[in-house]
Amino acid sequence: MKKIILFISSLQKGGSERVMVNLAEYFLEQNYDVILVTQYKREKEYCISSKIHRVYSEPDESMLCHGRIRNFCVRFRTLRNLWKTYKPDVILSFLGKNNLMAVVAAAFLPIKVAVSVRGEPTMEYEGKLMQFIAKTVFRFADGVILQTEQAGQFFPKVVRRKSVILPNPLNPQFTQRKVCADREDLIVAAGRLDENKNHTMLIHAFGKIADEYPTVKLIIYGEGELRTKLEMLIAEKGLTDRISMPGNVNDIADRIGKARIFTLTSNTEGMPNSIMEAMALGIPVIATDCPCGGPAALIEQGVNGLLVPVGDAFALADAFRRIFEDREFEQKLRENARRITKTLAPEQVNKQWEDYLNQL
Repeated sequence: MKKIILFISSLQKGGSERVMVNLAEYFLEQNYDVILVTQYKREKEYCISSKIHRVYSEPDESMLCHGRIRNFCVRFRTLRNLWKTYKPDVILSFLGKNNLMAVVAAAFLPIKVAVSVRGEPTMEYEGKLMQFIAKTVFRFADGVILQTEQAGQFFPKVVRRKSVILPNPLNPQFTQRKVCADREDLIVAAGRLDENKNHTMLIHAFGKIADEYPTVKLIIYGEGELRTKLEMLIAEKGLTDRISMPGNVNDIADRIGKARIFTLTSNTEGMPNSIMEAMALGIPVIATDCPCGGPAALIEQGVNGLLVPVGDAFALADAFRRIFEDREFEQKLRENARRITKTLAPEQVNKQWEDYLNQL
C-alpha cells in the first residue's frame, strides 16, 4: 500500500483546504494510506473520513516563545520526526511556509516532496527575504504544482522546469446537482471578508445599479475581519434592505443555485473554487481579471463569463447591466459555464494529481 502525507495549516473552510480534503478522500478511495498533517485544529473545519489519520504538527506552547530561530528549530525537529515516523512515499504540501518547512524537514530523507503554490506567489511569500527563500528552497523540491502559467513567472527556470499546472478538482456536490431553472433576482458572492476579496468594490458597483433594478438583491457569503467596515458602508449607501451578509454557511450550493449572477472581485487569486462551483451550477460569473490569472484561466470573455479590471466598480456595474438587459446572452453564459463539469470533473482531475505524484 502506498503511503502519502498531506500537509496544510488547518482544515478551516477555504478553497485550498477544500481541495486538500477532496484529495485526501480520493487517495483513501484508491487504497492509499493517508496521513493528513495539520499544524492545529480550527473551529468549523471540513469533515474528513475517520479512516484518514489526522496528526497535529504544532509543538506544545511550552516549547515555543524562545525566539524565532529556536522556534524554527523546534518546528523543524517536530516535522522531521513525523516524516521519519510515518515514512511516506510522498509528501504533498499546500501553501506558504508549509511548503518551505516540508522541503527542509525532508532533506536527505528517502521521501519525495511536492509543494503546491495556491495563489499569487508574491502574496504567499511576502517581502524580498521570503521570496528569496522560496525561490531557493523550491529548487530542492521534487515537484512543484502551480495554478497558472503566470504564477510560474515568479520562479527561476530551474524551478519552472520541475513545475506542472494542475487544476483544482470540482467538489462533487456541484457536479451532481441539477441546474436550477427558476432564477431569482440575486447577485451572490462567496469568500472571506478581507481586503483581498475587495467586497468594497462589489458594494460600490451594486450601489450604481440598485435604483435601475429595484428587485435585485446582493448576498455576500463568508466571514472575516472586515465585516463591521462593510456593514457600515452598506448602511452609508442606504442598502441594508438590499444587501445581506449571512456569514459562513454549509449549504452553499443550495444558497447560490438560484442566483442570476455570481461575482468575484478579488485583487489576486489562484484558481478560485468559488468560480468553478458557480459555473458548475450554470450561474453566469463576473470576475476581476486579477493576478495570478486564475479567473482568466477559467473564463473566456463573453463566452462563459465576463472579466472586469481589478478595482473597477464602474466596469463591474456595466457587466451587471449587460447580463440583466440581455436574457439571451445570460442564457448563453449559463450553458457554456456548465461545461466545466466535464473539463474539471473530480474523478478526472484527481487522477491527474495522482499520476503526477506517482511520477515523482
